[in-house]
Amino acid sequence: MTAPVPPSLAQLSAMGADTLAARLAEPGTDRVELIRVAAEGGVAQAQIVLGQMLLDGVELPADPRAAFGWFNRAAASHDMFALNMVGRCYELGWGVAVDPDRATECYRVAAGRGLAEAVYNYATQLALKGDHEAALDWYRRAADDPGLIGAKAANYIGSFHEDGWAVAVDRAQAFRHYRIAAEGGDFRGQFNLARLLAEDGATEEALRWLRRVRETATPAFMEKAADHLRQSSLRQVGLAALLGQESPTC
Repeated sequence: MTAPVPPSLAQLSAMGADTLAARLAEPGTDRVELIRVAAEGGVAQAQIVLGQMLLDGVELPADPRAAFGWFNRAAASHDMFALNMVGRCYELGWGVAVDPDRATECYRVAAGRGLAEAVYNYATQLALKGDHEAALDWYRRAADDPGLIGAKAANYIGSFHEDGWAVAVDRAQAFRHYRIAAEGGDFRGQFNLARLLAEDGATEEALRWLRRVRETATPAFMEKAADHLRQSSLRQVGLAALLGQESPTC
């Protein structure tokens, strides 16, 4: 049986975004070569995929500097997702020196074009720079996203209301936004909701949310959350729920 002929660069370039994404994701021995040929031929979507593979070290040796180069090439084609990734590289030092100002500018441009990830990232950079009013405005825009980005933004809106950044302190609003974030799958929102529930004496519900945190939380966040619980009213039961160390029940 004759092996299937891979699509040409012209055929790849003519594909719609969804069709192209599916083709580039197809498993097979020719996948990496297909992505590389498309990327070198100027297909921005393939350049982003190749950049992510190099950044993560998936199917190719990790090479953050090369990944940064591919994201830049895709961004030059006015791809806003690629521009957001360039911002991430500048923010976190992936393949390039850390440069918060360049990161912020990348996020600003992509956010202005409506990319949810960039809207959230731009809001975060503004918050870090102390411009809380502008940050809150952008977090509210990010909260319109129906996915995880919206949930993450809702958590920060809750923090603004709890701490009184750019708005009056309003615990009810903080609670409402933390619940939105928690139900949307954001581990920070789940922890913050659990924290307020514990303060209100709703211990069992607080423990249920703490059990959810570890499903997606980063190791660094888990460490911070554990430190907080050691000083809280939950103490041992909270730590046990967070870390999955509860005794089995009959």
